[in-house]
Amino acid sequence: MAKRKTPKTDQIIDLKPKAEKITPEQLAEVQGLVSNINRAQMEIGSLETRKHQMLHSISTIQESLVELQAKFEKEYGTIDINIQDGTINYESNVEANKKD
Repeated sequence: MAKRKTPKTDQIIDLKPKAEKITPEQLAEVQGLVSNINRAQMEIGSLETRKHQMLHSISTIQESLVELQAKFEKEYGTIDINIQDGTINYESNVEANKKD
């Protein structure tokens, strides 16, 4: 005699109605947090832009310094200058030439 197999139904059916929306308080909280994240990201972008501009300025200033050092080399024969009082140090250049 053949036995009949019937599928077991172990599924639990949830009879509670499902919510369609979150509460207005929860919505306000989520919106506030997302707004704070967006504001922080905007500020980071602004800071990164300022950083880029400052790095570009430093590069331009360094180029100007190299040009000024070339003028000093041509006029004084050295770029070894004390930036505190303007004293030209010729001795270090003479020692370097002696080693060659």
